[in-house]
Amino acid sequence: MSLDSSVHRREESETGNVNGNGNGVVSPNRSLYSDRRLRLNPNTDHMPDNYEDLQLDFSPSIFSSLERYLPSSMLGVSRDVKAQFMQEILSRYFPEGERTRVQRHREYREKILSNYQPLHMELYTVHPVTFFVPSFIKAVSDNTEESFRSIISEPSPGVYTFPMLQPSFCELLSSEVENFEKWVHGSKFRIMRPNTMNKYGAVLDDFGLEAMLDKLMEEFLCPISKVFFPEVGGSSLDSHHGFVVEYGKNRDVELGFHVDDSEVTLNVCLGKQFSGGELFFRGTRCDKHVNSETHPEEMLDYSHVPGQAVLHRGRHRHGARPTTSGHRINLLLWCRSSIFRELKKYQKDFSSWCGECQREKKERQRQAVTSTKLELLRREGESMT
Repeated sequence: MSLDSSVHRREESETGNVNGNGNGVVSPNRSLYSDRRLRLNPNTDHMPDNYEDLQLDFSPSIFSSLERYLPSSMLGVSRDVKAQFMQEILSRYFPEGERTRVQRHREYREKILSNYQPLHMELYTVHPVTFFVPSFIKAVSDNTEESFRSIISEPSPGVYTFPMLQPSFCELLSSEVENFEKWVHGSKFRIMRPNTMNKYGAVLDDFGLEAMLDKLMEEFLCPISKVFFPEVGGSSLDSHHGFVVEYGKNRDVELGFHVDDSEVTLNVCLGKQFSGGELFFRGTRCDKHVNSETHPEEMLDYSHVPGQAVLHRGRHRHGARPTTSGHRINLLLWCRSSIFRELKKYQKDFSSWCGECQREKKERQRQAVTSTKLELLRREGESMT
């Protein structure tokens, strides 16, 4: 399906058996609206439906977010029709095999939640005053670019650092993770690790912290991402993957050069005592240029400070140097935009955020200017002879 600002309208009636089956389950019949095109920009004046009570393969919040991008001709149709249309789009992004994996993971998570007893229940609901430092709370409350920049440093283009978490919160979250790991060891329960690169750590969403992290993303990170990362879906973040990673003796030591499966990544050191473990950044790249060379101005080494956040694009290439002593634990939140991922399939130019695409575009412009100058000189020479 092509994605641009125009809307293909069908001549046939908008009635029929595509309105769902009336019991809150989206009908599997193919939508009459399958040739419609999404908007390139969201309809910010539209108030989307709530999809919490429908049986869907994806998070209800994704549907509410995606609805703002529906063509105007679809905004007045029934909720079931809109859900079916959006599910068809998401299914192409999320193939059958992946949906099966998600269902199995859902069952795995339910098994943990029914058996694990949390140690610090106060962590499971966002409490801004006890979670965040005052300067961060004020900046988000003011919600302006000026307020954000008043607390943010940008040591390298696209890498933002700022004080965020209270020491007491860092200690409580570290303690909760340790308690979960003890439960895992004692019950001989096999857990899934955060990603394919880290062998130590835990997925926070799996043992009950998903709702808290959702609120953290929506109310405290999205306002910042809208300002600093609009070109990579920062204004339409609708899901996350939250986890902690651990480095040190008998744990992971370092992390190789990579990009994240996210549009925007939050990385906050929780402590404890450690040496080494610096993050190194090497420029933002699209899929085509992910292995291209790094230029000197793109190089940054960053030393972790407990409680201090690092916010960057998921496609910003980075890694972690060896933790030479002690124990380091970091909170990671991979923030994702299903809308950006769908739209990206139909884009060819990523020069708004890919460093190599930007260089190629500038080189094409330089060559065009040079060619124009040479042509003008040639014509001028001919006119003189």
